[in-house]
Amino acid sequence: MKNFHSIYSHHFIRVSACIPQLKVADPAFNMERILDLATRASELKSTLALFPELSISSYSADDLFHQQALLDAVNAGIVRIIEASRELTPILLVGAPLQLEGKLFNCAVMIYRGRILGIVPKTYLPNYREFYEKRQFTSAHAALARDISFLGNTVPFGNNLIFTATNVEHFSLHTEICEDLWTPLPPSSYAALAGATVLTNLSASNITIGKADYRRHLCAMQSSKCLAAYVYTAAGPGESTTDLAWDGHAMIYENHQLLAESERFSDQQQIITADIDLKRLIQERQRTTSFNDVIQLHREQLGNIRRIEFNFVIPEDSVSLLRPVARFPYVPDNPAKRDEHCYEAYQIQVHGLLKRLAFSKTERIVIGVSGGLDSAHALIVAAHTMDRLGIPRTHILAYTLPGFATSEGTKANAHRLMAALGVTSHEIDIRPSCLQMLKDIEHPFIDGTPQYDITFENVQAGERTSHLFRLANLHHALVLGTGDLSELALGWCTYGVGDHMSHYSVNASVPKTLIQHLIRWTIDTGQFNGAANEALIAILNTEISPELIPVQSPSKPLQSTQQIIGPYELQDFNLYYITRFGFRPSKIAFLAHHAWGNRLSGQWPAGIPEQARNEYDLATIKHWLGVFLTRFFQTSQFKRSCIPNAPKVGSGGSLSPRGDWRAPSDAEARVWLDELKLIP
Repeated sequence: MKNFHSIYSHHFIRVSACIPQLKVADPAFNMERILDLATRASELKSTLALFPELSISSYSADDLFHQQALLDAVNAGIVRIIEASRELTPILLVGAPLQLEGKLFNCAVMIYRGRILGIVPKTYLPNYREFYEKRQFTSAHAALARDISFLGNTVPFGNNLIFTATNVEHFSLHTEICEDLWTPLPPSSYAALAGATVLTNLSASNITIGKADYRRHLCAMQSSKCLAAYVYTAAGPGESTTDLAWDGHAMIYENHQLLAESERFSDQQQIITADIDLKRLIQERQRTTSFNDVIQLHREQLGNIRRIEFNFVIPEDSVSLLRPVARFPYVPDNPAKRDEHCYEAYQIQVHGLLKRLAFSKTERIVIGVSGGLDSAHALIVAAHTMDRLGIPRTHILAYTLPGFATSEGTKANAHRLMAALGVTSHEIDIRPSCLQMLKDIEHPFIDGTPQYDITFENVQAGERTSHLFRLANLHHALVLGTGDLSELALGWCTYGVGDHMSHYSVNASVPKTLIQHLIRWTIDTGQFNGAANEALIAILNTEISPELIPVQSPSKPLQSTQQIIGPYELQDFNLYYITRFGFRPSKIAFLAHHAWGNRLSGQWPAGIPEQARNEYDLATIKHWLGVFLTRFFQTSQFKRSCIPNAPKVGSGGSLSPRGDWRAPSDAEARVWLDELKLIP
């Protein structure tokens, strides 16, 4: 890896969409404005600078396009841009009216490092409402040649061109022009099926009320359906307002996600820039079997695609990531979106449990309540489920099961929450049964030896689950599991006879960081009474601990889960990018450092107190990522291969062998750990 800190080492490319200040039918002026923005894109180390439709001449020249003087001036402007491009970083994609084959075409001219890579004519010419392009221009379908002679060189020509950088993996570029996107079968759809990852659109598109939203939907959906980036820019200041107005709208999307958008109605020229994750797009295509099925059905049409190869000069210095990376990928930063996600997650869990109870004709739930996050959330899901079924909450048989290390604080929180929710609450001291088990197996603890090993811990975990299952038998009830997705990923659960097992589990596809926000959402939206909210706040503020090893001295404080397996906020970050996209460890560390390297940068979801807003240096990120890789790939899969039924909550958010993740239990982690070594 040449430069770990550069986006170009991690399958990102930077793209810019430009809106120059133009004058109608003044190519010399327009060319200078184009070069001004192209220079700015070069300083930003962009691979691409996209300009609007007919930007060299201006779009609104009407019948002036038939004037030879204007067309000659356009050609002269292109010559000037070609010369200037020799010293610029990005590919320049500019719009121009070109006189070719005795016809006039509305074209996109792709210029890079002193030469034209290709010319793409517009396919679909609007001839309705305010646009009558067929008066001046000819469709790409009327083109006869595959290559044309232009400015003394032979240049690839057609609407079926894909430009591929031979030295930048997965960087394949296609362009279409304005109306092409408005049609049922845009040229970019075929290009994406043929491998193009970056789709571009040079547009004019005047503005009328509501049209901007329509453009956004078009670009978002095309990027989503094509599993591609879509870069769009439209005419702005300087176009003729004889009959139309122009808002200068530019957007950059990646698989439906808006990465950047221009200020509309600005009287100044603009440039917007975003970083595109090419590997993420490829991973999505690889997994989306229906995308590849469509390729098979359209093999004949795709055979007409022409690939133009070129070598892109990659910037050698560090190019820092501009793209925002969420610290909590499972938790949206936007408050409205976060509330929507929490509502949906909550309802999915409730509906899953509701169906299981109704199908099994069971009206009672047995649940262990520890005073921790997971059991608290599972309990409130159970309470709402009973409300929906019209069954009294007293049919929830909640048990707190203190062991050798249970603190008074967590036990008190468990009792407070059970009382506030009106469930049937009990306390069973498991220490006598644990002592009997330890005696039966001749564990040294029985003789007074403070041997707090994995056996000592798992005896307690096993006794809790054993009690819950026998209580369920006794009361004809269902044991509700409380373990979450993060614990399954890290193998932080006791196999079989411990918290790994239940009759039904509502949290199994919900990561720890999302559970924290679900509880905050429960409080903020007033799902329960004030007493319940107070108990939930206390639980949120409690150290995450299995409470299985007694506090031995002030120098050895309460057992801390996150000191053993790592901060959940980092491990959930790692989990998301490993399972959702299959990224290399070095790329995950690059993204994590960008997200977590400085606590003062970027957005934080609401509700996280100032003292909990952490930051991590690269060495810490690398260490905990190594822990994650070993536990996830090598030591924990056997636990995930036989987990109880549980509803899938988020996209890519299930480790069930019946769902999103199927893996061998005896795989090695070596390839991931070797790749981890590339991180400085």
